[in-house]
Amino acid sequence: MKYLLNFLIVLATFSAMAQVGDKNFIDQNYIEVTGKAEMQIVPDLIYLKITLSEKDSKNKVSVTEMEKKMTDKFTELGIDVKKDLFVNDLLSFYRGKFISKADVILTKEYQLVVHNAKTAGKVFVELEKLDISNVSVERLDHTKIEEFRKEVKVSAIKAAKEKAESLTKAIDQNIGKALYIQELDNTLNDYRSSNSIRLRGVSSVHDDYNSKELELDFEKIKLEYSIIVRFELK
Repeated sequence: MKYLLNFLIVLATFSAMAQVGDKNFIDQNYIEVTGKAEMQIVPDLIYLKITLSEKDSKNKVSVTEMEKKMTDKFTELGIDVKKDLFVNDLLSFYRGKFISKADVILTKEYQLVVHNAKTAGKVFVELEKLDISNVSVERLDHTKIEEFRKEVKVSAIKAAKEKAESLTKAIDQNIGKALYIQELDNTLNDYRSSNSIRLRGVSSVHDDYNSKELELDFEKIKLEYSIIVRFELK
């Protein structure tokens, strides 16, 4: 019984100390600010989706033949097909031509990664010359996207500190250590999904397919982050 009583006293004392500590933290004077920062990046990873389908005709061109012509052309453009060209899917489906006859049409989907808008433009032009027009841009990315994210977040928290220092200086006070840091949910501010892709001047793309080069101008990837910081107020 004696040991149990001592244990309860120690537990009560510890609980009281924790409460005092929490209270002291809550009762501290502080200033809360939000720091924001953003960065725009030229993408160096442009993902293109290419679909090859056999022609539905007596003299239909096989997917294998189209693939050979396509990969040869990519190699001529300086694209490493072993590294940057991937097969996404292989489909075959029946298309009825007559009641008593069906024709099998093979479809093959690829993902091609190019590293600048100029190369992407060349790909569009050369594929059109090969009568391959089912090409679209899936998404944009950058090889150092994670490094850039960290850089923007650091800039955001520095902006918060500068804002706090500026505000407290106006009332002849200073800030102390940071008491609380919260990164806001910035998912919607990371503009690099396929929904954010826009080809500037895309209306003229088909008119220029026969030219030597097609000038494409992709939107930059926009990173934007906000961080809330509470600084001790002195």
